[in-house]
Amino acid sequence: MVDEKYKYSELTAKIIGCAMEVHKILGNGFQEVIYQRALAIEMEMQGVRFQREFEIPIFYKDHPLGTRRADFFVEEKVMVELKALIKMEDDHLAQAINYLEAYKMEVGLLINFGSKSLQFKRVMNTKV
Repeated sequence: MVDEKYKYSELTAKIIGCAMEVHKILGNGFQEVIYQRALAIEMEMQGVRFQREFEIPIFYKDHPLGTRRADFFVEEKVMVELKALIKMEDDHLAQAINYLEAYKMEVGLLINFGSKSLQFKRVMNTKV
C-alpha cells in the first residue's frame, strides 16, 4: 500500500491499515459515528497521533458562512473523512476535496465503511 509517488504515503497506508482492522472487526452496517469512534481507538493503539472533529470556519469573500468539521486530522498532515454508505459517489469525493481546500491541506483520505469491502480514496489539493 505504500507508494512513494503519493505524498505521506507511509502515513496514509498506516491509516488505511487501521481502517481495515476496524472494518474486519465491525463489518458494514453501523452508523458513521461508530466507525469514527472505533478508528480513533485503533489509531491510538497503533500510535498514530490525531485530532478528531476539528472545526474550521468557512468564508465567502471574507464573510463567515458557518463551520465544517472533518472527521480526523492525522499528524497535522492528512485529513480523513469517513462515510458509512453502500456506495461512494462523486459528491462525497468533492466534499473531501472542498475540506482539503478549506483547511489548506494537501492530502486526504475518504474512507467508506458502508460497503462489504472497505473503500478508500486518496485525495489531493492541488491549490496548496
